[in-house]
Amino acid sequence: MKAIFTLMLLIPMVVMAADDEVTITISNHQFSPAEVSVPAGKKIKLLIENKDATPEEFESHELNREKVIAGNGRATIYIGPLSAGRYPFFGEFNEATAKGVIVAK
Repeated sequence: MKAIFTLMLLIPMVVMAADDEVTITISNHQFSPAEVSVPAGKKIKLLIENKDATPEEFESHELNREKVIAGNGRATIYIGPLSAGRYPFFGEFNEATAKGVIVAK
């Protein structure tokens, strides 16, 4: 009985965590969506899926993050909690096309 009660307490936390996940796809050397809105003041889990055969580096000076994502690979990057504002990011290997912004509201 105690185990069921404990499990019931954990279920809402799992649902809440899912709400703070954002998936960004890299395809044809572009981020999609290129603009992502997130709640200010919360930690966010970015799930980045690279559908290109070549690697790409997710980089953001404002977020203080950089991560190489292998071709046809995935990566998880945690950001925040963020103050309200705009946080640009880019793909270092394809800067001309791979650009995006996270908007914290």
